[in-house]
Amino acid sequence: MVKTKLFMHRTDGFTLIEVLIAMSIVALLLAIALPQYFGSIAKSKDVVLQENLRVARVVIDKYYGDKGKYPKTLDELVHERYLRSLPIDPITDSTNSWILIQNTDAENPGIVDIKSGAPGVNSNGISYSSM
Repeated sequence: MVKTKLFMHRTDGFTLIEVLIAMSIVALLLAIALPQYFGSIAKSKDVVLQENLRVARVVIDKYYGDKGKYPKTLDELVHERYLRSLPIDPITDSTNSWILIQNTDAENPGIVDIKSGAPGVNSNGISYSSM
């Protein structure tokens, strides 16, 4: 029996159906994974913000304990080596968006607290400015 070109099959490569099925599986996996990925990024920024605020508040308290006065600026904390560098607000990606709370006592002026200047709320529904 002689085989003609009409009945010869190629066995190397993929068929169109196989490629479409593989692409649909990849698309399905991406549709499942991407929302969780972006949600985890937002949650991690919230955690970094809380940690930066906690560290800045502890450093302000340590500065007051050592010097008996509050720092006038955040740069003073860096200059006096209480911080290596200004903390970055991860929501705004800036060191200039911090809201500095000044002491109400006129005899001892300076920064007593720090808050985020980012607009909006975190993943728990708490506004960034009230953290």
